[in-house]
Amino acid sequence: MARELTVALVQMQPKLGSVEDNLNKMVELITKIATKERVDLVVFPELVTSGTELGLRFTEMAQRVPGMVVNMLSQRAQDFGVYIAFGMATKEKVESVLYNSAVLIGPEGDVVETYHKLHLKGEERMVFREGFRLQTAETEFGAFGLMLGSDLAFPEVARCAAMEGAEVMLVMANWEASEMDAWKVYLRSRALENAVYTIGVNRVGTDVTQAFGGESMVVGPRGQIIGTLADHTDEKTGEPKEGYLVVKIDLDDVRRTREDTQAIQMRQPVAYKSIVRKY
Repeated sequence: MARELTVALVQMQPKLGSVEDNLNKMVELITKIATKERVDLVVFPELVTSGTELGLRFTEMAQRVPGMVVNMLSQRAQDFGVYIAFGMATKEKVESVLYNSAVLIGPEGDVVETYHKLHLKGEERMVFREGFRLQTAETEFGAFGLMLGSDLAFPEVARCAAMEGAEVMLVMANWEASEMDAWKVYLRSRALENAVYTIGVNRVGTDVTQAFGGESMVVGPRGQIIGTLADHTDEKTGEPKEGYLVVKIDLDDVRRTREDTQAIQMRQPVAYKSIVRKY
């Protein structure tokens, strides 16, 4: 019997600085998708509850896990029996410590995993603290790797997740429209080099100075594009627009691909020592 996973990729434009509006929109979209068709997993972009260009205002937007945002989405996960993955600004008990985080909620409403972004870019470094470990999330479908935005540019992240047993990489992003060639190459490369599925969900719209490029997609373990929102654009402007895509994937194809390509088995880690040097 095939191990199938049906995933909904939600390409959304958050309203900058309005957690309540964004959360209500997420709830409406989950309800709309899950009542239309049977899905196992719903994935939203990075920092979807707040938007990204907030600077020090992130101290007001950040929430604990669990907290109001997680509790409301946990209820929806439980209502529809789905996993929900999304990005948000989180804080620890020490109020001044903020993280750019990915959260995965399970179908029982439980927090399966929280991941803090490792590779902070530009102004993020002024607001957030870097994460300190890579994590895989154990689910009834197997292990998922979690990545946020610029983590995608570092092959070590997906490789470590694959070595921990991940067959699916969930990539939640705020990827800029000017860098979409890199987005597509990275997603396909991470999938191909590890023989995993990459599920890349990118936001659309603009914040203050940044415009985001959409093109959310699912890439298979041979690097093939299985589904994409690349053509989901405004007819007049050609700019990417909000929408969602539902794709069914066969997780057994990861095992078959690895047997065919020997992508993992041919590794020679003894020769890779320089990878873990800081400089």
